Amino acid sequence: MRKKKDIILENIKLFGAGAKGVAIGKTEEGKTVLISGAVPGDVVNARVKKSKSKYYEAETVEVVEPSPFRVEAKCIHFGTCGGCKWQNMSYEKQLDFKQEEVYNNIKRIGGIEDFETVPILGAEEQYFYRNKMEFSFSNARWLTQYEISSEENFGSKDALGFHIPGMWSKILDLKECFLQEDPSNAIRLAVKKFAVDNGLDFFDVKNQEGFLRTLMMRQNSKGEWMVLFQLYREEKNNREQLFQYLLEKFPQIKTLVYAINPKHNDSIYDLNVNVYFGEGFLMEEMDGLKFKIGPKSFFQTNYKQALELYRKTLEFADLKGDEVVYDLYTGTGTIAQYVARNAKHVIGIESVQEAIDAAIEHAELNGLTNTTFYCGDMKNVFNDEFMENHPKADVLITDPPRDGMHQKVVEQILKLAPEKVVYVSCNSATQARDLALMKEHYTLVKILPVDMFPQTHHVENIALLIKK
Repeated sequence: MRKKKDIILENIKLFGAGAKGVAIGKTEEGKTVLISGAVPGDVVNARVKKSKSKYYEAETVEVVEPSPFRVEAKCIHFGTCGGCKWQNMSYEKQLDFKQEEVYNNIKRIGGIEDFETVPILGAEEQYFYRNKMEFSFSNARWLTQYEISSEENFGSKDALGFHIPGMWSKILDLKECFLQEDPSNAIRLAVKKFAVDNGLDFFDVKNQEGFLRTLMMRQNSKGEWMVLFQLYREEKNNREQLFQYLLEKFPQIKTLVYAINPKHNDSIYDLNVNVYFGEGFLMEEMDGLKFKIGPKSFFQTNYKQALELYRKTLEFADLKGDEVVYDLYTGTGTIAQYVARNAKHVIGIESVQEAIDAAIEHAELNGLTNTTFYCGDMKNVFNDEFMENHPKADVLITDPPRDGMHQKVVEQILKLAPEKVVYVSCNSATQARDLALMKEHYTLVKILPVDMFPQTHHVENIALLIKK
C-alpha cells in the first residue's frame, strides 16, 4: 500500500492558544489550524496529522519566525515528555492565555455576557510546585530518533520516568524534572542506579513481568517525604536492600511504603499498602487545619496555590457564621472543613467511600463538630428525599471533576435554590456548560481563574452566582 503523502502547511501565523495547549492559526484559504509544538506568535511550517472539514490538526516541523513570547525551555526533556507543554512560553503570556480561555468559554459556551473577571491568580512558584509525582519502571526505554538511526549501542534499556504520550509501553528515562523540588530528582536517580547496579528487574509492560513497577513520592510543606513503591512480585531480599539504601541516603524520607501489584494496571486503590518504615502517612497543615495524607489520599498537588484557591472560595462564599453550606463533590472534605469554621453547618457529598472516611477523620482531628458527610453517586444521593431530610442550604459550593456536573445535579441545585453558589472548576468548558443551564435562575457575578499548574495549559476557575 502506498504511503499517503504528508501535507505540509507553510508560513502559518499563529495568533492564539487553544484547548490542550495547541496554538491556533489559519491557512491562506481561511481554514483553522490547531498546531502542537508551537507558541502563539510563531510563524511555522507544520505537518497535517488530521484533516477535518472545518480544521486541520498539525504538528510543527519548522519555526520560520519565532514568537516574541518564546523563551528557552529549562528541561532537556521538553518536547518529548509531553508534560510541560508551555515551558517555552513566557509565564506572563501563559497567564494571559489562560484567563482568555476561561473568559471565552463562559461567554461562548455559557452564553453569558455581563460578569466581572477578576485578574487571574498566578503562581508564585512556576517550577518545583508539585507535592506528588509518579514514575514508572520499564525494561524498554524510549529511544530518540537519533539513537535509532545511529544504530549505536546505548547500553541499558532500563528506564525510570514518564510514559511517552500515546505509547503506554514506552518510558522516557528522566534525567531531570522541574516539577517537584529536591530531593525528588536525587531519590529517583538513586533508585535507578541502585536497581541497575544490583541487577533488579525493571517491569516489562508487554509481557507483564519483572520486579520494580512504579515509584511515587509525596512531600508535605515541612519537607517530610513519603516514598511508595509498586512491585509486580515480592523479592524480599532485594526489596529490603533497596529500601534500607534509600533510608540511609535520604533522611528526609519519613515513611516508606510498598504494594505488591500483579494486575494489568497501576491503580493502587484496590491494593493493600504495606508500611516498611514510619507511620505510613504524612501530616499537612493549611491555615491551622490538619490533614492526614496517606498513599491513596487525594490532596491538591500544588499546596501553595491550593491554599490560595481555598481562601478565595471562602472569600466568594462570604459567610457570616449562620449559614448552612452544601459542599458537592467534597472529596476528602478539604474545602468543607476550610469553610466550616465560618458556617453554622456544612454538609459534604462524595462518591468515593475512602475519601468520605478521610473527611470524617479530618473533621475529628480538627475538632469540627458542624460537618456531616455522605457517600454515594451525586445524582442519586442529592435528590428530593435528601433535601427534605436536611436543612436548606444558604450557600452551595461545588467542585466537580473535569466532566462537570450531571444534568440531574444541576436541576437539583435549581430546585434547592440556595441564595449563593460558588462553583470551583478544573475545566471551564464544562463549567460554562453548567452555568448555561443555571443562567435563567442565577446571575453570574464574577469569575476568578487560578493557575494551579504553571508551564501547562490547565487552569482552575472560581465562579460566584447569586439567585435572581
